[in-house]
Amino acid sequence: MKKIDFLKLAKQAVKIAEDKKGENVVLLDVQEKTPITNYFVIATANSMPQINAIINEIEKTFKYDYSVEVLRRDGGNAAVNWKVLDFGGIIVHVMSQDLRQLYNLEHIWESDEPKPKKKKVVKKTVAKKTTKKAVSKKAKIVKKSTKKAKKK
Repeated sequence: MKKIDFLKLAKQAVKIAEDKKGENVVLLDVQEKTPITNYFVIATANSMPQINAIINEIEKTFKYDYSVEVLRRDGGNAAVNWKVLDFGGIIVHVMSQDLRQLYNLEHIWESDEPKPKKKKVVKKTVAKKTTKKAVSKKAKIVKKSTKKAKKK
């Protein structure tokens, strides 16, 4: 079985998107951030026909030139302005400008800031030492209050 060079394919997807007039095309290496894929290719298109042209060309080129089949696709509905191709080691997102700004995938996946850890709040409680004297004083108080209650 031939090993797939996903970085080479991701760069090819970027080139195809740019050739089809995709805008702001980026390649993100997410290998250290998620086990689901190695690379994201994200591109903006101005219309559904342009989204379809980019997606179709990437899928066709990968299949016929590199013998790599798409594993999953999403966004098949004609009204959806975001289509996704999953090749295993690469996930290609082609979307409208509005959706790209809304979801801001680059920010999510490029962020190297560690997530803040929740601090555990440990409450220290000090147990009172109960001595025999304290117990006997309490017992005497209880006995006195019960005696007073009986007298009434």
